[in-house]
Amino acid sequence: MKLTPQVKKILSWYESDNPGTKANLARILMTGRLRGTGRMVILPVDQGFEHGPARSFASNAAAYDPHYLFDLAIDAGLNAYAAPLGMIEAGAATYAGCIPTILKVNSSNSLSTTKDQAVTGTVADALRLGCSAIGFTIYPGSEYQFEMMEELRELAAEAKDAGLAVVVWSYPRGPMLDKVGETALDICAYAAHMAALMGAHIIKVKPPTDAVFLDAAKKTYKDFPVEVSDGAARIAHIVKACFNGRRLVVFSGGETAGADSLLASARAIHGGGGNGSIVGRNAFQRPREEALKLLSDMIDIYRGKA
Repeated sequence: MKLTPQVKKILSWYESDNPGTKANLARILMTGRLRGTGRMVILPVDQGFEHGPARSFASNAAAYDPHYLFDLAIDAGLNAYAAPLGMIEAGAATYAGCIPTILKVNSSNSLSTTKDQAVTGTVADALRLGCSAIGFTIYPGSEYQFEMMEELRELAAEAKDAGLAVVVWSYPRGPMLDKVGETALDICAYAAHMAALMGAHIIKVKPPTDAVFLDAAKKTYKDFPVEVSDGAARIAHIVKACFNGRRLVVFSGGETAGADSLLASARAIHGGGGNGSIVGRNAFQRPREEALKLLSDMIDIYRGKA
């Protein structure tokens, strides 16, 4: 595998990491139809934990089978597949070496009343299963945010020592944030920056809206304005918050949406310098051929061909 100049440049941003971690980052960046470009589309399937099996898979019953999900990610030419322990275990031997995997090592569920997640996997699990990275969610703004950050600190240090990459889902939520605040521009930028400060190699956040939520931030955004009405400009602001683009940042697909809306979001991400999309429900809840078409169209946008 010969690295492209773009991937070599990206790896140079991670100045403290060992060759093993850089090799695993390179595997993710050099896999699939976007290999070598610095752009990524990743399939995450942790929704069974988050929402339950029927809400996640009943609309496309084939997706109850973990092998279907591996095949979808591979056949679509994606960079990586992210899932909790049991789902990766269910295909680990069949798909060993076929696609980089990201072990999601903490999860919540819709039966909980707290804004917290349980640690459900280990670095040892990730190594045993041949994963390239661990994935971990933090909830900036939650009553449990500091405990989550401390768990991340420990797991990230262990993962890096073992040569794995670290992917951080940074989703603001908690008592001071309403639904507007969770995706407001200033809050999304803050959450992305926190993930970078915590040592994430790849940061996952939601696409920001045009709202500015914190009163303390409104004066700053007035004095140093961002063109909030333009999606690409908002993405560029998040990229700047990720160490001026020196950390990889991908954006979630969110709740089920129409193809046109998802492709418009991908164009904004591409135009704003984001590194790509991490699309779960909007892929695996669609019929297979429809999902493959949507993912192909997104990839074409990130390749500059659409």
